[in-house]
Amino acid sequence: MAVLAVATMGCAQIPDPVKRKDLADGFATQNNWVAKLVHTDSFAIQTYVPKETEHNRRLVIYFEGDGLAWLSSTRPSSDPTPLDPVGLQMALAHTGQQARAYVARPCQYVLDPLCRQRHWTGHRFSKEVIDSTAQVVDERKRRTGASRLVLVGYSGGAAIAALLAAQRQDVDALVTVAGNLDTDAWVRHHGLSPLAGSMNPTEHASQLKGVVQFHFVGGQDKVVPASLVKNFASAGSDSRLVHVSNQTDFDHVCCWAQNWPKLWSQVEFTLTKKTDQ
Repeated sequence: MAVLAVATMGCAQIPDPVKRKDLADGFATQNNWVAKLVHTDSFAIQTYVPKETEHNRRLVIYFEGDGLAWLSSTRPSSDPTPLDPVGLQMALAHTGQQARAYVARPCQYVLDPLCRQRHWTGHRFSKEVIDSTAQVVDERKRRTGASRLVLVGYSGGAAIAALLAAQRQDVDALVTVAGNLDTDAWVRHHGLSPLAGSMNPTEHASQLKGVVQFHFVGGQDKVVPASLVKNFASAGSDSRLVHVSNQTDFDHVCCWAQNWPKLWSQVEFTLTKKTDQ
């Protein structure tokens, strides 16, 4: 979903994948986090985690957006590593006592011979991608000793988080930020080809029984307009657990990471209250 951003810059100005990974590594190092590669049945998936392993009953996992999946609406990128890893910056800005981890999307940050262009285009939300990501989640649970999860997804990472939450029984909360939660409506809105091979999160929303949901949307977001979240939010089994928060002045990128501690406090307050009940 970086097409709009790329359109404003010449292709010659786009940093190569190595520089993009160096940017993410630098963010992590500044916050005493480290890169960890997790090998799944289908992919090697990049994660970033605190240098000292955190142990907590609850683990908060952040999922990155689609990254540089496309150079234009008709021209896929050769490498989906993000230009601006908003999901990672949100993870690093996380406040609270929970264990934390960041999970990139398949084929971001790594040269994996099993990666194919379809994995960041039409099949970006396929069963293969979701199952592989679930293996990474399970690995981080084992490492931290966590028994419960909060899944946080930015942009396309919101679809990953939602699809994972729908198939698991250990998720306390689903948190999405500028999230693409109705992929069929999204491609129609932008006049794009359907995401053949991908699952649509909205079709699985009714499976989130008992899961607290926070959906943060940007009033100025032209990539995933706030209206596109409504179908998913209204399909939940218990409207009392679903919270939609419209940040009037935010767009698709600004200003989620900068304001994440304040926004996260809303989630944490609700989770604490639910736990105390």
